Amino acid sequence: MIAVDIILDGAFAALAGIGFMSISNPPRMAYPAVAILAAVGHSIRYCLMNLGGMPISMACLFAALSIGFLAIPAARVVRCPAETFSFPSLLPMIPGMYAYRTVQAIVKCLQTVDEQQFMHWLYVLAYNGLTALCAIMLMVIGVTVPIFIFKKYSFDVTRDPKK
Repeated sequence: MIAVDIILDGAFAALAGIGFMSISNPPRMAYPAVAILAAVGHSIRYCLMNLGGMPISMACLFAALSIGFLAIPAARVVRCPAETFSFPSLLPMIPGMYAYRTVQAIVKCLQTVDEQQFMHWLYVLAYNGLTALCAIMLMVIGVTVPIFIFKKYSFDVTRDPKK
């Protein structure tokens, strides 16, 4: 049953990654790469959170690192920059519920007149806002670190190998 959940998680992430990628008019060869990267990254995050008990921010970091490291060789095969399919692969991992709860808490803070209720919603705002912010920042760091580590390799992928 757990394997089915992991496969479904990866499949839905692949569909979302393809959807996010399609709005930027990439080459057709990049679609399978973004599907694989999104599925692998999201599945890693799912496993780390649900099987390993890791917080979402750290799980996002390791999933983004895996996407970044897999994007470098995929860029060589597809012959387009790794960013073309690494960033759309990250978008399904954005912690939407935390962002939604952050906005909800802002609205509730502005509507309440009771100090105890205000403090509760301020706590909800801080917790969810910091969680969403940290997860997104760690995803961006995780996906760009491999590109900087393999800077020469990642920038040479679009060059003609015959020259």
